[in-house]
Amino acid sequence: MNGFSYIPDDDEIKREKNKARELRASQWWKRKCAKGICYYCNNSFPAKELTMDHIVPIARGGKSTKNNVAPCCKTCNTEKKSKLLMEWKPISKSNKTE
Repeated sequence: MNGFSYIPDDDEIKREKNKARELRASQWWKRKCAKGICYYCNNSFPAKELTMDHIVPIARGGKSTKNNVAPCCKTCNTEKKSKLLMEWKPISKSNKTE
């Protein structure tokens, strides 16, 4: 493993996805989503529209822990994909054209 080039094996990815499912069912996660704010663009959404994003993606060696997941809108989650924050710039309210 060197820096950001770590690639987890299929079993590790499966374990982390299972941990994420458990975390999504927790009261902690439900409270995070109840705030209705996307971690990346800071726009407001109904809690049910927010998705769980791994700040350091599982595919890049990230874990399903409270300090590595954030509620975000589907648009930001789709655009970010498996990128690190330093590789992706979210669309903030100030960057959106309305």
